Amino acid sequence: MIYPNLDVSEMFVEREAQRSSMHTRHLNEQLVRVLKTIGYDVGFQKGQGQYLFDRDGARYLDLLSGFGVFAIGRNHPVLRQALKSVLDAELPNLVQLDVSTLAGVLAERLLKHVPYLDKVFFANSGAECVEAAIKFARGATGRPGIVYCAHAFHGLSYGALSLTDDPNFRAGFEPLLPGCTSIPFDDLAALEQALSSRQVAAFIVEPIQGKGVNIPGDDFLPGAAALCRKYGTLFIADEIQTGIGRTGKFLAVEHWNVEPDMVLLAKALSGGHVPIGALLTRKSIFDKIFNQMDRAVVHGSTFAKNDLAMAAGIATLEVMEHEKLVEQSARRGAEIKLALTAMVPGYELLKEVRGKGLMIGVEFGPPKSLKLKASWNLLESANKGLFCQLITVPLFKEHKILTQVSGHGSHTIKLLPPLTITEDDCKWIETAFDSVIAASHKVPGAIWSLGKTLVDNAVRKSA
Repeated sequence: MIYPNLDVSEMFVEREAQRSSMHTRHLNEQLVRVLKTIGYDVGFQKGQGQYLFDRDGARYLDLLSGFGVFAIGRNHPVLRQALKSVLDAELPNLVQLDVSTLAGVLAERLLKHVPYLDKVFFANSGAECVEAAIKFARGATGRPGIVYCAHAFHGLSYGALSLTDDPNFRAGFEPLLPGCTSIPFDDLAALEQALSSRQVAAFIVEPIQGKGVNIPGDDFLPGAAALCRKYGTLFIADEIQTGIGRTGKFLAVEHWNVEPDMVLLAKALSGGHVPIGALLTRKSIFDKIFNQMDRAVVHGSTFAKNDLAMAAGIATLEVMEHEKLVEQSARRGAEIKLALTAMVPGYELLKEVRGKGLMIGVEFGPPKSLKLKASWNLLESANKGLFCQLITVPLFKEHKILTQVSGHGSHTIKLLPPLTITEDDCKWIETAFDSVIAASHKVPGAIWSLGKTLVDNAVRKSA
């Protein structure tokens, strides 16, 4: 049976003009206000690969990729065909009192990329994987403690938020999970001190921190793994953003030749269509959780192994392999880093460009010249990190590039494009950044007029 009034794509077109009013009334009004304030309410109509198209047909280069979700680009034809094939096959999805064939296939393919691990637990998101990791670590070791790093982001659900070092997210929700301890990122001495009590179940770390694109020294991750072995603590690599080719390796930990006890994946594995998360771990850990038949479902999630999610993961890995997107990430990332780093000596506001593969941080810092310093200080006094909006907004409005600051109060803009970007896209990025950064050094100028508007908004907000 076909319902004549249920053409969802037609519904999208008919109601598009009401998207802001519907969100204001029924969803997140504050997000609507943010988008209108910074001029991002352009009404995107279409996504294709690394490009977005607004209601007027203008093409944008997406350097945000849904926070890393669209590694293979939007609406990849292979992924769409995989999802259609599942729907057309009328498979016996989510029987629950059965095991999933497609989950077995995806687990098998994931573990080929991480051969030192043996088992996979599927979830619906990265945050769910973090929650599972906390439970698995405590259950397997019998210890209560979890150690995480300053500036970490591991998710916004209750347990994951307890490991997320950002007061903007934590405020109003504390007290959080007990037994969670923060140490400075890239500090082995602090880690050893925390682990020496032998009460820590796990140390969880992003190999490259998403907030700020912070990269550890060469000895930190190998040293952390060694300390975890020494004190009987499990080492968990949160690769939810860095995994699946993002940094020019399948996993970011491969840059340091580290083999964690658990690896957490999500975001890119979804292909951008169906939420999925995967926790990869050792059999010895897994068997301590699911240790007898009456504990076969001691942890799970209703929709976690649904056929559409499994198909999305399988198709994503297939595209990654056939289009050599891991290698592409390494190559294009190096091109962008080289071009942007070459600008650093010429612009006093541009401090550093860092990253691996297509996870790149462009950091700005206080200038030395008096005129620029006065303008910088005005912005900083109104709202720390506000300067970066003087870069991201003109990039969007004038150069049709979508990107954003890497976190609250950060001076780093994060580039996280689809791994499918081309050489021409890299030149687009270089030209746009050069133009906008050059304009930011002209005081007075159009960019600093924007700064005054942002300061006024910040002052009104705090009043």
